[in-house]
Amino acid sequence: MDIAKGDKLVMKKKHPCGCNEMLVLRSGMDFKLRCVGCGREFMIPRSKAEKNVKSIIKMGES
Repeated sequence: MDIAKGDKLVMKKKHPCGCNEMLVLRSGMDFKLRCVGCGREFMIPRSKAEKNVKSIIKMGES
């Protein structure tokens, strides 16, 4: 998958706050994501993140 810093990920499962959109803060062997709904930041392994992504909203798209 081609995921870069600044992209929004729409996940299959919702965060406990109810939002399913995450902003990518860092990309590498693992991702640092920020929940768009509540602002919580967390690290997740790349393999787990790629498995749970429904769609990717690139920086230039709205």
